[in-house]
Amino acid sequence: MAALIDAIDVKRKTLFELENTPFCCLEADVNTPTARGGQTLVRLKMRNLLTNAVFEKTFKASDKFKEPDLQSVQASYLYSDGDGSHFLDQESYETVTLNDQMVGDALDFLIEGALIELRRYNGNPIGLELPIFVELDVAYTEPAVRGDSSGGGTKTARLETGLEIRVPLFIKEGEKVKVSTENREFAGRA
Repeated sequence: MAALIDAIDVKRKTLFELENTPFCCLEADVNTPTARGGQTLVRLKMRNLLTNAVFEKTFKASDKFKEPDLQSVQASYLYSDGDGSHFLDQESYETVTLNDQMVGDALDFLIEGALIELRRYNGNPIGLELPIFVELDVAYTEPAVRGDSSGGGTKTARLETGLEIRVPLFIKEGEKVKVSTENREFAGRA
């Protein structure tokens, strides 16, 4: 029997199951009424892990959710083709194929051999979780112009995956940079 989670205990990044579907909480807001006898409500912004749809819903504080049957296994990215994106499960060494909907925009951060967490729900692959930061090579960027630091000191750089981000002026082609997968921003030199 899976453990039950009270709605009031759901916090950011908590995984729970609602109507036989796994969800991840993105934001939780507890609303306690001032009147006596008023019911405490919990407003959750949540992501459906099967469809990646994001929506908000309000629950009573006493509502209970099941813990989902989710496993995360380490996998490495192999390649993408017309059938989907292919990953190698690092435990069983079997190839797992995810469709475009399951991968989403993660391909902007994936190079061959990159390690990710592959999520399985009831034994079936449903998606992946990227590390917080990835290191990618700068494929193209304009050379810095001397004295051009008054405009904020950033320029556009195209990374080896095709992703374009803003980087400081001192970054050159061929350098490795650290990129945040959450906000798609430059996080430092690698």
